[in-house]
Amino acid sequence: MKDYIEERAVEIAGYIIETKATVRQAAKKFGISKSTVHKDCVERLKVINPGMAVEVRKVLDVNKQERHIRGGLATRKKYLQVRN
Repeated sequence: MKDYIEERAVEIAGYIIETKATVRQAAKKFGISKSTVHKDCVERLKVINPGMAVEVRKVLDVNKQERHIRGGLATRKKYLQVRN
């Protein structure tokens, strides 16, 4: 694996752990695709830094559990703005 990929994976993982960011937020911050963020954090990080991979997995699991709630809130906000 190339060095810049390893560095990127660790940097993205650190960002997600610090800010509790979603995959989508991390992708936007680093200017890469969601699938690249996911692959970096789930697959590549296991090889590079297993301890950090576990921490990122915890954050991603929480985000996945809350995803349907965030979607509902976004829809509610959208329709409240249309009404006003």
